[in-house]
Amino acid sequence: MSARAWVIPRRGGRFPLAVILWLPTLIFLGLFFFYPLFSILRLGLSPAQVASALVEEGGLIWRVVRFTLWVAGLSTLLTLLVGLPAAYVFAHYRFPGKDVLRALTTIPFMLPTVVAAAGFNALLGPRGWINLALMALFHLDRPPIPFLNTLWAILIAHVFYNTTIVLRIVGNAWAHLDPRLVQAARVLGADGRRAFWEVTWPLLRPAILAASLLVFLFDFTSFGVVLILGGPRYATIEVEIYIQALRMLNLPLAALLSVIQLLCTLGLTVAYTHLIARIIVPTTPRAEAETARVPRRRGERLVILGVVLLLLVLLIAPLIALVLRSFVQLEPGHPGTREAVHRFTLAYYRELFINRRASLFYVPPIMAVRNSFLFALVTVVISLGLGLPTAFLLARRDPLARVLDPLLMLPLGTSAVTLGLGFLLAFSRPPLAWRTSPWLIPLAHSLVAFPFVVRTLHPALASIPERLHEAAAVLGASPWRVWVEVDLPIVARAAVVAAVFAFTVSMGEFGATSLLARPEYPTIPIAIYRFLSQPGALNYGQALAMATILMAVVGVSIVIMERVRLPGVGEF
Repeated sequence: MSARAWVIPRRGGRFPLAVILWLPTLIFLGLFFFYPLFSILRLGLSPAQVASALVEEGGLIWRVVRFTLWVAGLSTLLTLLVGLPAAYVFAHYRFPGKDVLRALTTIPFMLPTVVAAAGFNALLGPRGWINLALMALFHLDRPPIPFLNTLWAILIAHVFYNTTIVLRIVGNAWAHLDPRLVQAARVLGADGRRAFWEVTWPLLRPAILAASLLVFLFDFTSFGVVLILGGPRYATIEVEIYIQALRMLNLPLAALLSVIQLLCTLGLTVAYTHLIARIIVPTTPRAEAETARVPRRRGERLVILGVVLLLLVLLIAPLIALVLRSFVQLEPGHPGTREAVHRFTLAYYRELFINRRASLFYVPPIMAVRNSFLFALVTVVISLGLGLPTAFLLARRDPLARVLDPLLMLPLGTSAVTLGLGFLLAFSRPPLAWRTSPWLIPLAHSLVAFPFVVRTLHPALASIPERLHEAAAVLGASPWRVWVEVDLPIVARAAVVAAVFAFTVSMGEFGATSLLARPEYPTIPIAIYRFLSQPGALNYGQALAMATILMAVVGVSIVIMERVRLPGVGEF
């Protein structure tokens, strides 16, 4: 599109249209990201507050930071141990159900943390399937496997979440390596081990490092998994911010911890961006169909079988356990026995609609479902309304894009809990005393979804040939008509993917919502966490029922995105 199309007339000269298109995004980020961030920095970096916190809580700060780094590092190592063999199998072999299994491994990454926690609770918790089976088999009074509130619960859940990152990033890079390089090394006398270390490893190393860094980043900012499965005993920075802000009401310490975490996550994000740009194979890449083959030897088939079983047990079993457990009610067995009777029931789902105490202040769980859907729809409108013009400007290489593009991605380097704390600090005082407004929740969700929306739309818009714009302009079309009749039909599929992704992010967001949600406006993740935190089989069953509903919504969203998204778009 010509430069003349980017200006509109005004008195005394001409005004760039690009500036008008940038304004809503800049106002949104300035008011709802940088202003809350400044509120945290102002409180967390106050010399008096820093000195007081270091003197009084220095041991706590160091312990929490050290534990967060250790858990993130250990979780990353375990994820690589599971993900790298799976990436090798997916890159080198063709086997029945491969595409279905690849799609299934994506589901855990998209699931909200509370759903994953509920799934592991249903599988390995005190009332989970495995413990119930062992208690019935060996006539035990107590669950034999202590899973909840343990370090292993956190580590396994992190592997559950992030294995697909290694599978996608490393697996895709491995699948597109030219196999002739290894073959040439073997012809020159190198054995398999030497060919790997001197040929494959140098080409694959950037992808492995990028995947490791991204996994570490997600583990470092993990909140819901640690809070629900680990408990306060295993508090990471995210959990400690939540505890200090809501339970201890120590906002200065929470702000200082947020500053520490923000610096760490921004550094990790910059390093990941640098590494991901280096995942370029310096040879002719090969199509995945050319590098994958049918296994011929028994050992290869055993390796594939082992990887498939591991992925099914680790990634799929908790989800199946969650769904089944939400339809099963345990009743006492016959007198004189310790065994419980399993009975199929819809009682937990019916209970979502019932206010048994007839209290005016009780919010039925189904209202949380309604709130989540409404917040998600508002999030889609905001993030898509801002993301479309922003991605359009980035794709058209607007002069401001080079300066503003890094700023647009800053929310990716900020944890949701930190965003929630920033909202608490920024919007609790006049003239912006919006603390009690339910609209803060979809605004926070939009901040989380906005970078993903932009990154989904940008490749589609950038792929539109410039000659189409020039032809439309020659025929007399205005810039607005060019956008409506040329760009929009082409970008429609990417827009659907972006909208579904924003909807899914909002439905499952837990970190910021846990700090901002009012009792009268709960969301599904908040309701699940409350039910899991309360004793009683009915509360437990309702938590699993709501988690199943949320998982179904996410599953449908994934199917839509996989069917609609453009080829090659949608990786990390």
